[in-house]
Amino acid sequence: VQLQASGGGLVQAGDSLRLSCAISGRTSSGYAAGWFRQAPGKEREFVAAIRWSGGSTLYADSVKGRFTISRTNDKTTVYLQMNSLKPEDTAVYYCSAGPGIIYSSLGVPSSYTYWGQGTQVTVSS
Repeated sequence: VQLQASGGGLVQAGDSLRLSCAISGRTSSGYAAGWFRQAPGKEREFVAAIRWSGGSTLYADSVKGRFTISRTNDKTTVYLQMNSLKPEDTAVYYCSAGPGIIYSSLGVPSSYTYWGQGTQVTVSS
């Protein structure tokens, strides 16, 4: 399984961006995908996740109500729609995926097997 993230850029506070994560290779119904971000000098933090089966989602409190994670029906692309962006959202965003992740572990980076390269999101004030 390979992941390719795209869609980052430089925007102003209040703007929107949509990140995409193209997933190649076979995944099963037990997979989940997540977005994480890492700002300079900080640890990688959870942003949002979605499970293949049922499409249940989980969000970090810091993005709840502003970001939306979704996937295509064929599970080849995962999106992160980011609205009302803030300067503190500036980071490199990574997509990830893996099998057998229980709901309570969706926010844990080590739960994911596969990672894409990051895409930079910069929000100016």
